[in-house]
Amino acid sequence: MSRIFITGMGVISAIGNSVAENHQALKDGICGVKKELNLFPSKYAGLLPFGQVPISSESLKQQLQITEPGVTRTSLLAVHALEQAIENSGLSTADISAADTALIGANTVGGMCLTDELYADANTKSGGSEYTSSYDNASVNLFLQKHYKMNGIINTINTACSSSANAIMYGAMLMQNGFAKRAIVGGTDSLAKFTINGFNALHILSPDNCTPFDEGRQGLNLGEGAAFLVLEREEDINGKKVFAELTGYCNANDAYHPSSLSDEGDGPFLSMQGALKLANLTADKIDFINAHGTSTENNDQVESRAMIRLFDKPPAFASTKGNIGHTLGASGAIEAVYSILSLLHQEVYANLHFKNPITATGLSPVQSYKKMPVNHVMSNSFGFGGNCSSLIFSKIE
Repeated sequence: MSRIFITGMGVISAIGNSVAENHQALKDGICGVKKELNLFPSKYAGLLPFGQVPISSESLKQQLQITEPGVTRTSLLAVHALEQAIENSGLSTADISAADTALIGANTVGGMCLTDELYADANTKSGGSEYTSSYDNASVNLFLQKHYKMNGIINTINTACSSSANAIMYGAMLMQNGFAKRAIVGGTDSLAKFTINGFNALHILSPDNCTPFDEGRQGLNLGEGAAFLVLEREEDINGKKVFAELTGYCNANDAYHPSSLSDEGDGPFLSMQGALKLANLTADKIDFINAHGTSTENNDQVESRAMIRLFDKPPAFASTKGNIGHTLGASGAIEAVYSILSLLHQEVYANLHFKNPITATGLSPVQSYKKMPVNHVMSNSFGFGGNCSSLIFSKIE
């Protein structure tokens, strides 16, 4: 099978508007999660911490020169990151519109970030609303397809928090099976009342900054952002700069509970094990794990148990959700970029706010930025319903 390489990356998050800004913030241990929320009225503004991208939707529209009505913040964040990835990879207009260029994007909230606007129109207008077409979960990719005049395979994936990890995986499989020459893959999600109220109903939002893998963790912080990567086959690169190789990936589902993983971490264990098998690597070759690490009681203990099951001695690991919050459908792609940064710069980033290991597992994440040899990074993303995905990125030799 063809080897799959990453030739372009773009990202926007609470700690930066570009790959370079995110990289510096990770090195500096910057936390972009604050008790600030000014995107829409919410009774939780000022009470709960959020990883809000510090750019208004209107400013994004102006910067991106988007004038169409009804474009959601979710789509704006996607365009911002996608523009970077395209420029970073050097893709031409012809490349982007080619029939053999696939776009696989992921999100969870889609246009539901404009639910209030749609509801208001439904009560005051008889001729429809500009927000109706944006409400579909596929609206982001439909907009990207039109905006970039794309003609290849376009698909939207929503598997909750593993969505964009699965988008990366699906894009690679399209290429491996001859359905695409290149794939632009990633995900986007914006903060919205829908998700804030929904996660609050599950009682898993922390009143303070989240503390992944800490014994005293109280829940997650919601964030927003987007990231896209350009995947290309080895035979098509033609001397282009390459950032990393996607060597392994696997999706598994423990089908245990709608919002929890099985106590022994069967799904995480199987996804990590399957990714290693595809990469033809033994567990001891993984130098670092970019953990899912949501800071919820269930996830962190279960992910720790799965690591203990798979590795004789778990490698260095950390979660970056303390930096940017849980960006849901965007998290797998954003953390894929962070994993590749570790490979490129031979370094790992701190798991912020950690104090004490979980008593039942005893594992402690990386607690400060450090330089170290990194040849293979595993990036985990686990979604509701037990949908678990693991990706392995490898250094270019």
